[in-house]
Amino acid sequence: MNFIDTLNAVWRKHNSLLCVGLDPDPSRFPSHLHGKPDAIFEFCKAIVDATGDLVCAFKPQIAYFAAQRAEDQLEALIEHIHGQHPTVPVILDAKRGDIGSTAEQYAIEAFERYKADALTVNPYLGRDSVEPYLSYRDKGVILLCRTSNPGGSDLQFLDIGGERLYERLARLVSREWNQGGQCALVVGATFPAEIARVRGLTGAMPLLVPGIGAQGGDIEATVRAGCTADGGGLLINSSRAILYAGKGEDYAEQARLLAQSTRDAINRYRPAR
Repeated sequence: MNFIDTLNAVWRKHNSLLCVGLDPDPSRFPSHLHGKPDAIFEFCKAIVDATGDLVCAFKPQIAYFAAQRAEDQLEALIEHIHGQHPTVPVILDAKRGDIGSTAEQYAIEAFERYKADALTVNPYLGRDSVEPYLSYRDKGVILLCRTSNPGGSDLQFLDIGGERLYERLARLVSREWNQGGQCALVVGATFPAEIARVRGLTGAMPLLVPGIGAQGGDIEATVRAGCTADGGGLLINSSRAILYAGKGEDYAEQARLLAQSTRDAINRYRPAR
């Protein structure tokens, strides 16, 4: 199945719109993992195995692996997810943005080296910078649209001829760039009004929504603004709040408890299914 088919299936199977972000910071690991050469893999693997039946996606952030020279552990982690949790797609969060042959190499990195199911991409260099990713028709391309950080408004909220820049992007992606039906957009939970606006512009296109948990986004407002009529349409991401819910050797069990409560909180506001 392609990325969108996989996503639709896991939304139903796991009854979940929760995406768990994998942002491993060794300084926050439980003490029993300190000094282990494969600590990043072991930490993330335990989180994945504890929450795999509760989520609709996992989202490893490449910088947290690369900064620790742990790209091999990222490869092993994605391979583990595909092997042990094959119905759960993996989104490589890399926010790549470049043109021509460089973008082609980034696409090879994400989809052939790491074997991710989807990749986050910065679209602000235009369509030609996105086309190398779109050529992988079974893969998802998740484009930054209205990000959760306060500084995102510096550019994304600019008025260009009576509409905001993020609105122009949402229309472009949904009407012109999404010919293969593989696109999604990033819209932060810190801006529920903009989530609703993007949903209105894009129909049922999936939206990756960071910003709940540590960033303080409101779950109810997010779901009501962005959920589709059939109760899908969203990947609501939580990273640090779930990863570091526990500080001891039971950290994976604590992560599971918080993931379950977060999933259930999201489901309280979904339309009847």
